[in-house]
Amino acid sequence: MANLRAKKSLGQHFLKDLTAAERMANCLELQGVEHVLEVGPGTGVLTQYLLNLNCTLHAIELDRESIPVLVAKFPSLAQRLHHADLLRWKLPEPLTSEPFALVGNYPYNISSQIVFWMIDKRDQIPEMAGMFQREVALRLAADKGSKIYGVTSVLTQAYYQVDYLFTLDEHAFIPPPRVKSGVIHLRRHAIMPDVPYKDLARVVKTAFGLRRKTLRNALKSLTFSNLELFESFAHLRAEQLSVADFINLAKHLSHGN
Repeated sequence: MANLRAKKSLGQHFLKDLTAAERMANCLELQGVEHVLEVGPGTGVLTQYLLNLNCTLHAIELDRESIPVLVAKFPSLAQRLHHADLLRWKLPEPLTSEPFALVGNYPYNISSQIVFWMIDKRDQIPEMAGMFQREVALRLAADKGSKIYGVTSVLTQAYYQVDYLFTLDEHAFIPPPRVKSGVIHLRRHAIMPDVPYKDLARVVKTAFGLRRKTLRNALKSLTFSNLELFESFAHLRAEQLSVADFINLAKHLSHGN
């Protein structure tokens, strides 16, 4: 690991399983996409396989100590390796003007924030693959009716097809995390929801904010222009609605409240 020590403050757990790294890299389809952005390359275990793909690889790494290690290993990446915080980063060219795929062994402490960062940039990101804490990965892929189906499930699946690929145990990393990890692949839908994201997010977050209550009570702070539609869902709880149901409700959200 080139004498690098994982930093707890950055949520680092360096992947050491080469087979898993290769599988994750190869799950990217890259249809009509030239650029790939790797988040948190660390010691470069995944990076080496991404560089074998037919793409232009970019990487962003917050750990300053990893930068010289990565440059030494992959000199061709040096000009496209950025020391920055993804969530505060201003995307450089060509990532502002061309589509790119997102991939990484995501820091567990900000993994949900990375998902929302991706959704915010969904017009530019047609595909994503990555490693999450297993519970987070399962939640992103969860179907309605599941106890783990929630806000991140609905808002992610509204824009992307989510496929859970495989699970890794703790010993695939240095240091071993206290949880298992899951790799997922996301592919953007060909047709996007015909509703403003802020409306969809408001309905979904309000509904799941009181997930034990029926929507009649959970959504009583909101009003909808189509009362007949709302009444058809009012006796249900949030976890019983499909992604399409939430999109349909959000289309009729009144803005006077």
